[in-house]
Amino acid sequence: MKILKISLIALFVISLSSCKKETETHAKSKDSLAVKKDSVIVPEVHKEYYGIYMGDFEGRGQVYDSETKEYYDGIDFKKISLKINRITKDSVYGQSIVDGAQRPFRGVFKEGSQTFVLDEPGNDKTDGRFEVKLKNDSITGKWTAFNKSAVKAPLKNLKLIKKEFVYNPNFMLDENSDVVDWENTKYSKEKYTDEETGKTETFTASKNRYASKAIFKINASRQKLTEKDLKNLRKLDMEIIKNAVFARHGYAFKKPTYRYFFEQTDWYIPVSNNVDGELTPLEKDNVALLNRFIQYAEDKYDQFGR
Repeated sequence: MKILKISLIALFVISLSSCKKETETHAKSKDSLAVKKDSVIVPEVHKEYYGIYMGDFEGRGQVYDSETKEYYDGIDFKKISLKINRITKDSVYGQSIVDGAQRPFRGVFKEGSQTFVLDEPGNDKTDGRFEVKLKNDSITGKWTAFNKSAVKAPLKNLKLIKKEFVYNPNFMLDENSDVVDWENTKYSKEKYTDEETGKTETFTASKNRYASKAIFKINASRQKLTEKDLKNLRKLDMEIIKNAVFARHGYAFKKPTYRYFFEQTDWYIPVSNNVDGELTPLEKDNVALLNRFIQYAEDKYDQFGR
């Protein structure tokens, strides 16, 4: 009787073990099927449309005047970059860059009408929807803000041309570029005395810092800089020389000052918010040296008419 009892217990344990193995095998099989299902590669289509499209992004709305520190009704004009990364039968993936802000988007491509409807995530007040048409290498259409009350110009038009990003250490600012920093204006109270009447009036004068011609000659992507090269430069000179390194690698500048300088060129194409890993050893050394000098450099201000 005792032997029979032990046998029954052993049989029960074996049965439980068998059930457990069957359950685990079933679970693994199920997981395997899920993995297999999830790993199915969705075929890409229209790879010829992949790439960067850059151009004007403008609309009527409230525009900020950096001099008066006030908003006025006018045309809000910016540059925009749209990058199409992937297109499948059901989805389009990519990113937009405006004012140095990089936002992902997802949408659809309507083949018959050659149009894209692309939505940014919606978790930022500046997000919206692009409704644009593709024709050859150009994109035209509109962008509408999801939160119209949060954006100064909630409806903007786009006119973009396809461009190819290329890193070239020889890229420089054109010598006809405007080299005045209009974003960091200094204001001061000054007096003017009329020679005829002898009457003295007080007025507000504005001065802006400006760069020298050194920015058209010194290239921190191509030449090894020394302290001698930098010691007589203005602060803005060194900021431009340094940031030209990042501009050549497609850095998306958030500071309007730097965007303004490099958007005057036809080679600057913003592609990323972080290009530190792309810098060459020479560029890294030069940037480090420039940072040391920028810390103690002085600005040169003058009065300009706009």
